[in-house]
Amino acid sequence: MKKLILSIPFMLYGIMAIAQPGPIENLNTPEAKFKTETIDYGTIEQGSNGLREFHFTNTGKSALVISEARQSCGCTVPTPPKEPIKPGESSMIKVKYDTKRLGVFNKTVTVFSNAKRGEITLRIKGKVIAEKPLEDLKSNSPIN
Repeated sequence: MKKLILSIPFMLYGIMAIAQPGPIENLNTPEAKFKTETIDYGTIEQGSNGLREFHFTNTGKSALVISEARQSCGCTVPTPPKEPIKPGESSMIKVKYDTKRLGVFNKTVTVFSNAKRGEITLRIKGKVIAEKPLEDLKSNSPIN
């Protein structure tokens, strides 16, 4: 009988712990809705323009603040907006890849913000090939 009486507080504690409501979701949280989270450069020539833009809209109900955009390597440079993005407004994160490096690439940029998804990973991918020498371009010309 003593064991039963002593176990009642533990059972009550267990029931109260289970009955606690889950975390309350803030309905005023900003939300970054990207048009795409992956940009494929395709096959590009060495030294060509490596600048691309990830466009997004704040679909939340409060200002979106991007605190940081961190690249996976030194060959990629992200430039996030510095100002808060108001609800309904759009902006972009510019990403520049160093196209002097030959070969296939697959890099990431991790964006940190106050959005519902506080951490978003964006990807760039493609292939950089060597430039064609000027002689090759002349030999293929129909003007010869």
